[in-house]
Amino acid sequence: FDSSFLTPAAAPRCATRPTLVNSPVFKNLPSTTMPLELASTALILVSMALVQFMTPGLALFYGGLMRESSVVTMIMQSFVTMGIVTFLWFLFLYSLCFGESIGFFGNPATYAGFRQVGIHSSSKADGIPDLLFAGYQGMFAVITPALMTGCFADRFRFGPYLVFVTFWMVLVYAPFCHWVWGGGWMAEWGVFDFAGGIVVHITAGFSALASLLIVGRRHVPEGMEPKEIDVPHNIPMVATGTAILWFGWFGFNGGSALASGGVAVAAAVNTEIAGSVACFMWMLMDWLKNKKPSLVGKCVGAIAGLATVTPAAGFIQPWGAFVIGVVASPLCYACCEFRKKIRADDALDVWGVHGMGGFIGTILLGILADSEDCSDAKTAPQWCVNPGTVTRSGEQVGKQIAAACLTAAYSFVVTVILLKIITTITPIVPSAEEQAEMDNAMHGEQALSPPKSYAAQNAGKTTDPVGV
Repeated sequence: FDSSFLTPAAAPRCATRPTLVNSPVFKNLPSTTMPLELASTALILVSMALVQFMTPGLALFYGGLMRESSVVTMIMQSFVTMGIVTFLWFLFLYSLCFGESIGFFGNPATYAGFRQVGIHSSSKADGIPDLLFAGYQGMFAVITPALMTGCFADRFRFGPYLVFVTFWMVLVYAPFCHWVWGGGWMAEWGVFDFAGGIVVHITAGFSALASLLIVGRRHVPEGMEPKEIDVPHNIPMVATGTAILWFGWFGFNGGSALASGGVAVAAAVNTEIAGSVACFMWMLMDWLKNKKPSLVGKCVGAIAGLATVTPAAGFIQPWGAFVIGVVASPLCYACCEFRKKIRADDALDVWGVHGMGGFIGTILLGILADSEDCSDAKTAPQWCVNPGTVTRSGEQVGKQIAAACLTAAYSFVVTVILLKIITTITPIVPSAEEQAEMDNAMHGEQALSPPKSYAAQNAGKTTDPVGV
């Protein structure tokens, strides 16, 4: 059998991806417009939808872990970020992140109102429209503040929450997004973050931890034991939210390659490996500690693995993703147990899972990236994941540690200061009575209709639609 026709001798080692340059759709475009790539554009379009879907998935995941009287509040805090953050992203936040650098962040006027964001041009990422790049990156901005809500559950009024999210996006998210992904000083120094270990998980996780200094501990409703406030009201809802998050994470990590090709494939496969291994490891630890395997623990373990692999997904071999899955579970599990020891009321372990997951993954990137053989894209072997980018070394580990520590410290301090200022203007924490019935107090709604009230309202009414 002659298989030579499968690998033409004349084909270059890294063949150019097919483009839309010959498509009739583009025949009337200006000659200066860079041709777009069909596969890459399709990949990022789908990835944008997947990452957007993660925010409702997070709402279900967090909502299922809450008490029945706080579900609507938790879901609302996630869903509202899709409105307010997109609003800010369109007006000026995209410019702060990816506009012309003015030092601390990008020039807010560069792309204000998506001005000069090309529909047919490709300047931010080769082969995909600038408008698509802006939309895709906006989905990361949307979910980041929503991650924090699981930490301060039941302790944030809705109005002050909107104020907090607005200023936090400007003062915390935008600087790090610009420094790491927007061509800022961290990127120039050689810090790498493939899909958001620094920009998303460390900023959100350590800001969430900082919020506990202001909002304090949850009030335990009368007649309820302290342990009961941590009992999930709907475990199938937790599992459904986990499934949606995991599904969306393929767009979160795979799409961060910003092109269709081997890097996107590696990132997606590494995402599956790390999430699956961490999920299984967490279940084993739960089984060993509590004598029974827990579905909730299994779900939390999956999220820990997915968060930890995020900064490294497109820079490491599959065996590196396996290592991250093995390492993420015990370390994140230990952080969650430590949080309980010091009685920090991080309701849904946002710091232990997301904050420390992103922190650990950012450091492991410097250890698990490809060797020096992959430093030059022109001479790199075929097995390299992302040649010409990052390689493992002691120097790289040092840079990753420094970046992770700076991100954690900055996010923590700025969040404390921001919340202190907000509390001088308006109260943040609901009263004990409001915390007991958060959904009714904040939104006048209930997740589930009380069976007794429903029965009383419908007493004596016939169920026959024609009255026979």
